[in-house]
Amino acid sequence: MPGDPKSGLLPEIASSGPGEKGAGDHKIQAYCFRMCFSNNPDNRVPFPKPEGYNPARYELLGRVFDSGWRETFDKFDPIPNRKTDTNNHGPFSSDYIGKNYDYPDATYERRKAIIRDHQLYQQGLLYFLSNDPRVPEDVRKDMSQWGLAKDEFTDNNNWPHQIYVREARRMLGTYVMKEADALGETTVPNPIGMGSYSLDAHNAQRYVRPDGFVQNEGDIGVHPKQPYSIAYGSILPKENECKNLLVPVCLSSSHIAYGSIRMEPVFMILGQSAATAAVLSIENNVSPQQLPYAKLKEVLLKDRQRLTL
Repeated sequence: MPGDPKSGLLPEIASSGPGEKGAGDHKIQAYCFRMCFSNNPDNRVPFPKPEGYNPARYELLGRVFDSGWRETFDKFDPIPNRKTDTNNHGPFSSDYIGKNYDYPDATYERRKAIIRDHQLYQQGLLYFLSNDPRVPEDVRKDMSQWGLAKDEFTDNNNWPHQIYVREARRMLGTYVMKEADALGETTVPNPIGMGSYSLDAHNAQRYVRPDGFVQNEGDIGVHPKQPYSIAYGSILPKENECKNLLVPVCLSSSHIAYGSIRMEPVFMILGQSAATAAVLSIENNVSPQQLPYAKLKEVLLKDRQRLTL
């Protein structure tokens, strides 16, 4: 009940607070499905009503609308043929905040259950936006023009096969990329490529502040002043743990730095550098940790890999 703290919490709000400032915890940034919608009547499938649908779980979004918020369609990014690449946007959206904490270390069976839970949440959200009278009429009217793209994911009821795992397990390697590295405040040792995207993370939890307002916690977006170098050591395990592995995706990085490194072009860059290091290690009969950086650098530069600004 609005204004009555004793009446309990709405769905999708954590009962715990933000934790101790500066301390680590088990929370990770939220996942969602990136969606492909269409507003072409001939290529549009109405948003389905999911199993176990309960409109009450979206009441917080209704109160967001009550506040005057109207940015529902701001991340319906257009792609060809009257379709979209739609992502999370706003205080209550497709990110299923706080429901993925055990995903990184979960069994495959548990991961499937988490993904299914995310799908039901997001399908319910889309159905709520399209049909529920709690949603302002202008939003429902605009939402009614959209649906799942009929010609996409045709073997999965037009729903994406993969969830957007923004962050999960990461290696603790011989060098940890940090916020200061991504902001260009350090000289990164033995660079093998570069990143440039914002230090970007989505929310990790939603809680109630002492003044009674809901707070989303964890969202950041800080632009580096310029592209920054990424260290060879960040893709290397510690040699006493593993001598035949290079890790260009789940690399050794802090949460904040990984918010920038986690872009597909950067993974491609690091993948090329990792493959080059692997070949050179085999040719020189050494572990990747013992490969002379000068040899790696020479080949990377010859292949026109950018290592420094």
